[in-house]
Formats: sequence, C-alpha cells, structure tokens
Amino acid sequence: MKFGTSTFPTDYSIPPIELARALEERGFESLFVTEHTHIPVSRLSPSYIPGDLPEQYWHVYDPFVALTAAAAVTTNLKVGTSVCLVTEHNPIGLAKQVASLDFLSGGRVIFGIGAGWNAEEMADHGVPFKDRWKITRERVLAMREIWTNDEAEYHGEFVDFEPLWSWPKPAQAGGPPVLLGANSKWTYDRIAEYCDGWTAIDRMTDVADGLEQLRISAEKVGRPMSDFDITVSTAPEPERVEQLIELGVTRILFGAPSEPAETVLPLLDERAKLIEQYS
Repeated sequence: MKFGTSTFPTDYSIPPIELARALEERGFESLFVTEHTHIPVSRLSPSYIPGDLPEQYWHVYDPFVALTAAAAVTTNLKVGTSVCLVTEHNPIGLAKQVASLDFLSGGRVIFGIGAGWNAEEMADHGVPFKDRWKITRERVLAMREIWTNDEAEYHGEFVDFEPLWSWPKPAQAGGPPVLLGANSKWTYDRIAEYCDGWTAIDRMTDVADGLEQLRISAEKVGRPMSDFDITVSTAPEPERVEQLIELGVTRILFGAPSEPAETVLPLLDERAKLIEQYS
C-alpha cells in the first residue's frame, strides 16, 4: 500500500524542502501539493468547504516550484499535484513545466488535475466557467501529444497549434500518470477517456460507488480497472484505511496542515507508525 501526504505549502508553513525530507525519512511514498494562482477578493463562487475560505488558498506556493524544491532534496519520494488547475495554464507551457520536473526528478511526478470551482479565478485567466471541462480535456490531450511526439501538433476547439518541438520529454514514457480530481457524474467517463486514474477526497464522495462507476466507464472504452491509479485523501484512521484497501485503492493521502514544522512533524511521526503496518 502506498501512503502520501497532501498539503497547501505556504509562505508561513513548514518549507517544502523540510517537509519532503521528513516524509522520505519516515517512509512516505509521496508528497502532493495543491494550486491556486490567486483568489479574487470579490467572488460569488461557493467553495467546496463550508465557512470562510482559509487564507492558505491565497498564500500557497506555485506547485511546480515547491515540488522542484522537494524533488531536489529527496531520492525516491514521488511528487504530485492535487490538483493542478489546468484552466489556469497555457498547455504548451504547462507541458514544459511538467516534463521538466519529471525529467529532473527521474520520473517521480504524479500529475493530479482539475478544472477548478472558482469561476472568478478562472475568469481572470480568460476561461469561461461553462467551458472549463472542455478546455481541460483539450489541454490534457494536447500535452500528451507534446510529451509523446518529436513533432507535436493539436487541433481542437480551444487548443490549436501547428507542429512544434518541445524538450525535455518526461522521464516517464508518454508522460506522468494523469489523475483526475472530481466527483460529478461525468467524472468517470472523463477518466476513462483521457486520464490514468482518479484522485478523490473521502467523505466528499462515495469511494465505493465511484469505483463502480469508473468500472462501468472503463468497460465502455475497453480499459481494465488495472489501468487506473486510485488515490484517496482521508483521515489517518486505521478502520477507514482498512476499508479503502479492501476497496482496491492504490494510494492513501493524509492531509498535513499549513502550519510550522513544530506542528507538522509530530503528526508525521504518528502517521508513520500507522503506515509501518503496511510496509
């Protein structure tokens, strides 16, 4: 079983370098970080969490800068986004960022993606909320072309470019695994069409039902469930961990708060005791 940590790495919390070293020393498989380029001061979009939006949402580092720092001081720790907001990036530039990190880290990237929930935030990037998933799909498919082909081109409704050269190619052939973070009724068809797995937040979605829906979607396109990486963020509760393992989840993530090292490191010590049971 694979165990990782997810966090909002901020300018006031444990630095990514220190966190990455601590995770690898304690036997964690991976570090996942989130993304927001900014949060508009005035917005109507309700967030997916109740109450006021925590300040970590607008203090978070750029994920690729943070993960490059983490990868540079570790050897085996996988580095991932949970999630990269594809709607906030030019696909040619994003393909270069992801490929560069994967190449420099020796193939340790896991590329979790999402379209985002904040309409005002993506509007600042020129993306209409109603088109977010169409745009996400085309950008992912275009990036795969760049990662895979010496001369890449893509022609879609929202992404359109003539043959181009772009190196480095990712260390992982064809690019890092792409995990979709979402839980709507359309999520599973999207995963089956253009992704390599699902990243879900436990108790915000029914994981068992989601896996069944993914199986149905995968069958429609002729893909086995073994094709998919299933990553679930949950609380470090042994009973729930056992349940998720029985469901066939690939990786479990425990969240780390956006707090200084003196708060975070003792939590990692406690969680390391739990994951030792599965090593």
